[in-house]
Amino acid sequence: MNLNDILIFAKVIQSGSFTAAARELGMPKSTVSRRVSELEQQLGSRMIHRTTRKLSLTEIGEAFYGYCARIVEEAEEAERTVTRMQTAPRGRLRVTAPLNFGFLGEIVAEYLRRHPDVSAELICTDRRVDLVEEGFDVAIRPGALDDSTLIARSLGSGPGIVVASPAYLEAQGEPQRPKEIAGHACLYFGSGSGPREWRLRSGRKTIRIEIPARLVTNDFDVLREAVIAGSGIALLPLYHCERELRTGHLQRVLPDWWAPETPVHAVYPSNRHLSPKVRAFLDVLGERLMPLPWERPGASASA
Repeated sequence: MNLNDILIFAKVIQSGSFTAAARELGMPKSTVSRRVSELEQQLGSRMIHRTTRKLSLTEIGEAFYGYCARIVEEAEEAERTVTRMQTAPRGRLRVTAPLNFGFLGEIVAEYLRRHPDVSAELICTDRRVDLVEEGFDVAIRPGALDDSTLIARSLGSGPGIVVASPAYLEAQGEPQRPKEIAGHACLYFGSGSGPREWRLRSGRKTIRIEIPARLVTNDFDVLREAVIAGSGIALLPLYHCERELRTGHLQRVLPDWWAPETPVHAVYPSNRHLSPKVRAFLDVLGERLMPLPWERPGASASA
């Protein structure tokens, strides 16, 4: 059964005539009349009594119209829902990001504050999520992107810096040159038993330093807390320690040296028919991360 014929039949009954239904549907009256006749033939029953003055439903037509009216009402409500969702952010936004991206909490909170008709689900994992297969709207991804059909929007890049607690530096002294790091307790981000090294740059100069790691962990939050507790010196992404630098819990070491920057992107399946909830989230990301928090005026001064 053609759902369009059901719509036409319902419009004829609701408007009271073939002429009025044709006007509402933007169709010739002859087409409306033919489609209703074809529907009656398909069902094997007359649905409408036709007279020169008015239309009336047969008993079977009245029973059939009850179902048709509900179908039309549901279809119209579905259209209204889609229209509402396409004009303002609504519904649930699903975002995936790596572990240890705690700075996204403030951004998601700002997004929810601005758009009361949305809810958000933020799943943090270092697994490469298939956005389409797993039903995610946006992914935040650091590092080089794989070739794919996903659309990517640059959010900037995040450098790494060498940090220690003021108490540690007071007790053990502060290294003035990269080679002096080997004489300190070093805390290393990584896993496994391979060689430990930091790669640092200053201007055009890049060096590699072997690290005598006293602690090895694959969790940046654990690494940061260990540094704050005075266990040694570590190389941390600036977005993992910007707040601690500002509050004085951490102090930058070798301020002229940086670890290579890591690009950060927001990726999503398609630019076509981008929903308002996704577009609004990308706008908030752009506002809060362009430039990234550690690239804003004053960030380097606090570092």
